[in-house]
Amino acid sequence: MKKIGILLIQLGTPDSPKTNDVRRYLSEFLNDPRVIDINWLGRKLLVNGIIVPFRAPKSAKIYKELWEHGNGISPLLTHSENVQKKLQKRLEHQNVTVHLAMRYQNPSMYDVMEQMHQANYDHIVILPLFPQYASASNGSAIELANKIIAKWWVTPEISVINQFYDSEGYIDSIIERAKEFNLADYDHVLFSYHGLPERQVEKVHSEESNCETANCRIEINEENHFCYQATCYATTRLLVEKLGLSKDKYTVAFQSRLNQKWLTPFSDKVVEQLAKDGAKKVLVFSPAFVADCLETVVEIGTEYQEIFESFGGKKIQLVPSSNDHDRFVGALEKMIVNRI
Repeated sequence: MKKIGILLIQLGTPDSPKTNDVRRYLSEFLNDPRVIDINWLGRKLLVNGIIVPFRAPKSAKIYKELWEHGNGISPLLTHSENVQKKLQKRLEHQNVTVHLAMRYQNPSMYDVMEQMHQANYDHIVILPLFPQYASASNGSAIELANKIIAKWWVTPEISVINQFYDSEGYIDSIIERAKEFNLADYDHVLFSYHGLPERQVEKVHSEESNCETANCRIEINEENHFCYQATCYATTRLLVEKLGLSKDKYTVAFQSRLNQKWLTPFSDKVVEQLAKDGAKKVLVFSPAFVADCLETVVEIGTEYQEIFESFGGKKIQLVPSSNDHDRFVGALEKMIVNRI
């Protein structure tokens, strides 16, 4: 029987909410050329000279709030470790060992993959935990894994699952979370995805095409099936169908922008406008995140709540991420079994 190793990869988290740990995390994350895709010197000057020094102290305060929500631990790390344990239990009879690594910080991909190297697996399945493909997340994680494996004397069989936005189990895990709430109690539903610079999204397309000509907001086709915007809208269509929402009851938007040249509409502006239009209760899904983190718990749960209230709204209700829901773990199991 083949000896198989599974590598689950999450984005990462600071080791603690202390400023030094946050600074180290931001520095590693933002110096990734797939995250800030400008020339090497410009990226170094921008990240190390401007962004990290000014952003780290502010981010540390926000991470402290997140840690308090997670009982003194990073929720993203806790949920990811739970997924690893549950998945291991489901797959242990197939001679499979499940590993978890963070693209940035700890547990380090270098350390975890060295353990996998020493285990001498016949087959390794690389599975970044990002449903919709983006070069800055899935692409970066897969690239680093391949670079590490390339230095091994023996290269095992490698399988890569580079996106899973249309996995029925993943979609169903979100639907199960939604059952905790009565949709009829809400004036509107917002599907908020992590934003990306428009130029990064357009790089997926050929020179003769772009998101508009490829119909990225209305369909998945041969041209756009790796386009982040296209798969975000496709994810929404799958969820909307199961939730039974009419077109006037929901909006797709993008959060966490750094400037105005990111995917639109911007989630915070949509929240503001909904309040101005008289909405009092809004239900928010964040399907780009499989584990609750800074962007869901704090940005949506706290910051968007403050924006909504300031313009007359009452309640922004975040639907928890899939986290370690059994339906989500089952979806990962099915993907892996199909590969091995």
